Amino acid sequence: MTESIRRSGEYENHENPYQGAPQHASAPVDPEWPPPPAYHPAAPQPFGSQSATPQPTGPAGGWQTPGRPAGARDDAAAGDGNGGGTALLTPVAAAPGPVPPRKRAARGPMALLAAVAIVAAAIGGGTAYGIQELTGKDQVVASSTTTSVVPAARTGDVAGIAAAVSPSVVEINATLSGGSSTGSGVIITGDGEILTNNHVIAGASSIKVSTSDGKEYTAEVVGTDSKKDLALIKLENASGLKTATLGDSDGVKVGDTVVAIGSPEGLTGTVTSGIVSALDRDVTVSTDESQGQQQQQQGGGWPFEFGGQQFNGDTGSSTTTYKALQTDASLNPGNSGGALIDAGGNIIGINSAMYSAADATSSTAGSVGLGFAIPINTVKADLATLRAGGSDS
Repeated sequence: MTESIRRSGEYENHENPYQGAPQHASAPVDPEWPPPPAYHPAAPQPFGSQSATPQPTGPAGGWQTPGRPAGARDDAAAGDGNGGGTALLTPVAAAPGPVPPRKRAARGPMALLAAVAIVAAAIGGGTAYGIQELTGKDQVVASSTTTSVVPAARTGDVAGIAAAVSPSVVEINATLSGGSSTGSGVIITGDGEILTNNHVIAGASSIKVSTSDGKEYTAEVVGTDSKKDLALIKLENASGLKTATLGDSDGVKVGDTVVAIGSPEGLTGTVTSGIVSALDRDVTVSTDESQGQQQQQQGGGWPFEFGGQQFNGDTGSSTTTYKALQTDASLNPGNSGGALIDAGGNIIGINSAMYSAADATSSTAGSVGLGFAIPINTVKADLATLRAGGSDS
């Protein structure tokens, strides 16, 4: 390589005697006067796009640190200062490997299921239905605090509750040795298992049941439990019936909205409403079939005791006491065995006793807002016993 050499201050005002004659350098190039770059500097990079990795300067393999003018001195790479040593080149950083593709969000049933679960958490009762529809599994939520038979927008609406539950409540007519008894019942299986009060069918020689759509069935007694005033009957040749949803009476609070559905005085599908007035009321009922039947035939309903007083006649010497829900929803003779329902449409009690004035006659007897229901958790705990024939068998 050839270079033109000039000392500082020489030939500034005089003609170079050797101008035009090429000279061969006899000494190393002064490091303060590096040769000009063998290429044109690259175009400036946009702000923020420069790389910290040194860039090659051209075919010769030289390097230029980004952000420094071409040919500028870099003391860290200029040698030892004694005659232009070899520059220490920074190794080229390894090129980054290919960026792995981003995982796509999960698709299909699982993602849709998660979305339904989130939405359902906000709207409450739709969760079980949504999961069942997506997975095909029959998942049932037992607690009435998380299930809703009526649409979420109609929770607590009496008309909505009545429309949803009325098809699951029936009228029961029992033929007795000396007359008849009218009461109500709640369908719990599609083939016709029905819960009612023991005193509604006690001593019956035959039982007829009418559903909300006017169909009439013959029923047989499956089991009775006079100590809890409960009975289970079964319709003959029934199928496809609309079943009620049994809720959770342990979650009931005083002041909760309730609806009662039954057949008072044979008026099928009568709907009344009110609140839960009290919990755990001690109600004593007669377990003597003849005693109760005699009072019913006189229009006084099944006798019971509450608060030290007797109602609907004499309970007799054979009695039992159970814890009941108290409600101010209107109950009348014929409501016995019917449904007490929460704001979501779940059955929380089986109506069993109602107060009438002590001097009331059959023509003036009526509800004064003091009724009682057997908690549904008590009923569920007794269901296996009833299906096996009951404790009275």
